[in-house]
Amino acid sequence: MLGRRRSGRPPRFPRAAAYVALTKPRIVELLLITTIPVMLFAAGGLPSGWLILTTFVGGALAAGCANTLNCYFDRDIDALMKRTENRPLVTGAVTPRQALVFATVLGVASTALFVAFVNVLSAALAVAAILLYVVGYTLLLKRRTSQNIVWGGVAGCMQVLIGWTAVTGSLSWAPFVLFGVIFLWTPPHYWPLSVRYREDYANAGVPMLPVVARPTTVSRQIVLYTVAMVLCSLLLVPLGGAGVVYGVAALVLGVGFLAQTVGLHRRAVRFEQETGGRDAGTVEQLRRISPMGVFHGSITYLTLLSVAVAVDPFLKLAWPF
Repeated sequence: MLGRRRSGRPPRFPRAAAYVALTKPRIVELLLITTIPVMLFAAGGLPSGWLILTTFVGGALAAGCANTLNCYFDRDIDALMKRTENRPLVTGAVTPRQALVFATVLGVASTALFVAFVNVLSAALAVAAILLYVVGYTLLLKRRTSQNIVWGGVAGCMQVLIGWTAVTGSLSWAPFVLFGVIFLWTPPHYWPLSVRYREDYANAGVPMLPVVARPTTVSRQIVLYTVAMVLCSLLLVPLGGAGVVYGVAALVLGVGFLAQTVGLHRRAVRFEQETGGRDAGTVEQLRRISPMGVFHGSITYLTLLSVAVAVDPFLKLAWPF
């Protein structure tokens, strides 16, 4: 029975740590890694420390709310997957009711913080991000379509818009370019992880693309999304006013990550040629295709691109060109 600890299995998390685990802090960290650089870019320098802090905390609370609700609604399939079987709602460290109350508190606190100390537009975007992730991805898309992570990834892109509007109070081309970069980055980031845990998703009945498609189909899509992502990142120069240093960094980082995805595709092609396409998704596939290198490479790419976004306004002030 969900929400009750399995017999003979002690909770993995102490109570306080269990609540933190519900927010998926590593995902929150990844989402927020883009927020502060976007704020610096929007301000053309350094915004007030108070604005950065309130926007960062408000965004973290909103993301934590969405992730907690995701754990609540997915607790049935989380119990079926090795990767998620130790989450607090599965082990019983936190009850479903407690999780709902916790998510509500986080969501209300996030909205109140944005309204009181940032602006109403940023608050509305934070609420929209929660709804997109919980309703759009978790409830409507995740269990119904192999394109779930593509459109569900829109929620993760909202932090860029939130960071921009926190500084400017409005939207323009630049944040939408960065929104597009993260939107196109999401499949190359998440599908390699889905390949690694393909059997988990298959056992839980979640139709992630690697579950329903051949390895070469998945790797080809990863390459195509990466090409589109790199091209989109370069648009920040003509449409967002980014400098040459950012443009060079975006090109170099993009080509480097693209090389990783092409390598993944070549390994997938070689594997299918050697096996005739049989046993796709087995442990043998995971060993030969090695998808996690691309997963970790995607995190490195986004982190360094965010650094380039952050330092660009300061380089332009010191060395305008």
